[in-house]
Amino acid sequence: MPQSNSRRGGRRRLLLVGLGALIICLLFFAPGDYLSLHFLVQQQEALQQSFNVSPWHTATAFFIAYVLVTALSIPGATFMTLGGGAVFGLGWGLLLVSFASSLGATLAFLVSRYLLRDYVGRRFAERLSAVNRGLERDGAGYLLSLRLLPVVPFFLVNLLFGLTTFPWRRFYLCSQLGMLPATVIYVNAGTELAQIRTLGDVATPNVLIALTLLAVLPLIARRLQALFQARRWRRLHPPPPAAERNLVVIGAGSAGLVCSLIGSTVKAKVTLIENGEMGGDCLNTGCVPSKTLINIAKRVHQARCGLGTAVPGVTPEVDFREVMAHIRQTIATIAPNDSVARYSAMGVECIHGHAVVSSPYEVSVGSRRITTRNIVIATGARPRIPAIDGLETVDYLTSDSVWNLDQLPRRLLVIGGGPIGCELAQAFSRLGSQVTLMETADRLLPRETEEASVLIERRLDAEGVRVLTHCRPHRFESGEPSNRVIYDRSAPGSAPESDLALKFNRVLLALGRTPNLENLGLEQLSLERQADGRLQVNEYLQTSVPSIYACGDVIGPYQFTHAASHQAWYAAVNALFGSSLKRFAINYRVMPWCTFTDPEVARVGYNPQEADALGVGYETTRYAMSELDRAVADSETEGFVEVLTAPGSDRILGVTIVASHASDMISEFVIAMKHGLGLKKMLATTHIYPTFSEANRFAASAWQRAHAPQAILPWLSRFHRWRRGSG
Repeated sequence: MPQSNSRRGGRRRLLLVGLGALIICLLFFAPGDYLSLHFLVQQQEALQQSFNVSPWHTATAFFIAYVLVTALSIPGATFMTLGGGAVFGLGWGLLLVSFASSLGATLAFLVSRYLLRDYVGRRFAERLSAVNRGLERDGAGYLLSLRLLPVVPFFLVNLLFGLTTFPWRRFYLCSQLGMLPATVIYVNAGTELAQIRTLGDVATPNVLIALTLLAVLPLIARRLQALFQARRWRRLHPPPPAAERNLVVIGAGSAGLVCSLIGSTVKAKVTLIENGEMGGDCLNTGCVPSKTLINIAKRVHQARCGLGTAVPGVTPEVDFREVMAHIRQTIATIAPNDSVARYSAMGVECIHGHAVVSSPYEVSVGSRRITTRNIVIATGARPRIPAIDGLETVDYLTSDSVWNLDQLPRRLLVIGGGPIGCELAQAFSRLGSQVTLMETADRLLPRETEEASVLIERRLDAEGVRVLTHCRPHRFESGEPSNRVIYDRSAPGSAPESDLALKFNRVLLALGRTPNLENLGLEQLSLERQADGRLQVNEYLQTSVPSIYACGDVIGPYQFTHAASHQAWYAAVNALFGSSLKRFAINYRVMPWCTFTDPEVARVGYNPQEADALGVGYETTRYAMSELDRAVADSETEGFVEVLTAPGSDRILGVTIVASHASDMISEFVIAMKHGLGLKKMLATTHIYPTFSEANRFAASAWQRAHAPQAILPWLSRFHRWRRGSG
């Protein structure tokens, strides 16, 4: 494969050199003398005579010349178009020019794709991926608009589209159609060549305005189509003449609360409906209790290891009931921020009950029916329960129910090596449980880099967690005093093992989450779903029913509290203002997250495995936490900062941080990526010493050293030698 790629690269370089030599030769022979209005007027009579004597030869030569000029992106197509009208007349001239220009444009498109797309794709893959996504949605309309705009160079469109994934056949057809209006104008003008003194005589203001109006026609048509579809929907599903609310939000988790907050802030009438606890998973069963447990477990671990003020060798006693009581107290302390009282004071009507969407504009709660202009579904998700024989007999735990424990499990089996599984496995192990962590994949945290996964697995193993990868449980057996799980293991390099048994007291399932969409009345509305059951939404977070929006875990693709809040802004603003003022398309370009193990694993943007899979070119810069003074002082030297940058540039493509305070350290990179700041700006920013955030600056410094201008350094050495008077 490498040899094949090398040969392909060699052919491309050879072709590029050949094309360059051909263009240079053409320029050397001054094609401007031939592809000019002055030359055309002078030679009109001779060209006309040639056509009269030998029409087919003249037409063929003209066609081939036109194709070559456009294929090689040589300026002059406009003059040849005028010449086509002058020599062949409107009918034949239009036929020849139309097909020759489209064929030449397609050849230029293909040359650009063959020679340049791989190189440009490696350097600017992130930006090109966004362009390609846009072209997938409306590529034909966009190309038609560009073809009609007279201010956009003809050859530039050919070259730029060649860098994308736009199909060449569609490119040809759109070019054939899109260039036709301008071609008619210029060919027709060529029939009156004697009256033309400058191109301004053809491209008059009226002509330019007309072409521009034609260019925006596809955009206007798309907007009119959207308005027509919305009007047709309202005709089939007429909204109430007067709605009680502007917005009804179903679900009071992080997404629903932010939607309600935004609605009340802009003085809309908002109703918030929740069937469970205010605050949703994050407050009651997710982020708040889990991070409280992790913090307690870390303190116990530090005391056990003799760090801080603890006495080395003294094992702290853990009162698990007290731990759980502290977690519940933490929830109670934060709960007022998400309470009915707070949101009611903001003007949000809060209803406790089960919501059913009766129609696109109506929600029922018990006997009450609420009419509304728009609905937002933010009902969150619940732990996924696999279909495994005997599971229901072993009183399994999930990330929702684990907080009901009042006794520390002596032997805990955690199934699932993702973020939740790794976090809780480490925390319970530190509190004193004998923990086994079972994962079907070949490593833990499969979305992170392999090095990060290996580091976390080694840390868990060092703390006493038994990690089993390549394992698939297929039967549970209840018993006293222990339960058993029967599983298979098929690790590469070893013979598959079947019907292995493992004893445990309690099992915790951490296998992802399923959206809460049952019993909401959505089936009668036929809302489109994704393959995994989540709601399908467009870039404005609008479902297939125009008056219903969705955000948070019910749509994905990220199941984080901060991602739900991010989506909630778009859902609320588009629901309240999108139909009459402006809509906003959501952007996930900079979405950070963190796994709160010890050390933490924080991410934003690409990591190497994702960049490789997408063909994104990158350079890697690393800084080891063991070199950081503060990490050494705190005895937390495990981990690293890994930064991916565009080749030859300090533009940040992605960052992975494995460190004790990675969740805080990553924020600086998030801001940098969001606002287009590179590593040079980060290096020029003063950081407090000694802090963990200094590692970010040191990573930027490592990038700078790797990109030092090596050619200048010998000259600098000579300069300083001269300054010393050493000759």
